[in-house]
Amino acid sequence: MKHILVIDDEAPVRFLLEKMLEREGFAVKTASDGEEGMQLFSKMSFDLVITDIIMPEREGIEIIMEMRKNNPSVPVIAISGGGFNSPQDYLSIACAAGAKAVLEKPVERAVLLSAVKTILEAEQGE
Repeated sequence: MKHILVIDDEAPVRFLLEKMLEREGFAVKTASDGEEGMQLFSKMSFDLVITDIIMPEREGIEIIMEMRKNNPSVPVIAISGGGFNSPQDYLSIACAAGAKAVLEKPVERAVLLSAVKTILEAEQGE
């Protein structure tokens, strides 16, 4: 069973992502902000991380860069609704920081699951 960490400061988004992934057979842990997410990441082993970009405590870009530095083998999917700017502005920065995929909120179920499965299959093949 693959383990996924979901980091998002919006409780409804976190809940929705968690349930979508669990229905597909993934074990999911969630964190409500970047600080909590990094604590979980340092204590547990994950096959994939999904993180929001705009959050309190620690921004998603900072999280991606730290995760890539500490454990570059764990792929990251970045998600963003954009805040004051276009989501694409943040997502392009996330991609440059090392995210394997970037998705715009609201994330469609099929798009999310396709990205997750594609990334995990690619990681397994390496």
